[in-house]
Amino acid sequence: MCGAELLSLPEGVQRVARVLQDKGHPHGPQMLEVAARTAQEAADALGIALGQIAKSIIFRRKMDDACVLVITSGDCRVDEAKVAALVGPVGRADADFVKARTGFAIGGVSPVGHVTQPVTLIDRELFRFAQIWAAAGHPNGVFALAPADLEALTGAPVADVVKEAV
Repeated sequence: MCGAELLSLPEGVQRVARVLQDKGHPHGPQMLEVAARTAQEAADALGIALGQIAKSIIFRRKMDDACVLVITSGDCRVDEAKVAALVGPVGRADADFVKARTGFAIGGVSPVGHVTQPVTLIDRELFRFAQIWAAAGHPNGVFALAPADLEALTGAPVADVVKEAV
């Protein structure tokens, strides 16, 4: 992505694009014609399985107010108890907390390019797929990657962080 292309993108997408470029990731952000604030909207817009969406869920760690990012498969629900067992007690993060800590609005939180580095966990369920898609800093922005790329880009551990299917 060249400089002029990059500057035409929303600020959050520019941050994500720079991180992807700096880390040599082969796929830059793409802007969808429709907003994809939910995993289902993103999957529908891309024509892929819901599970291929790497959704970013933000929690607030209670002991130090740290931002905790859980990147989970779009067809799974995060188990807060499992997250807490790995990083300490967590609570819900409101929209102001998410924006202040990540630099992104809910519905566009990327796994990379945060204004402050979050504590990050990657859901092992994402590894069911060869290719996944993540938000790129804006509700219309996405980028493609393999689950192993997510590990490389974030440096985060892979863990069991989701509720069992019923």
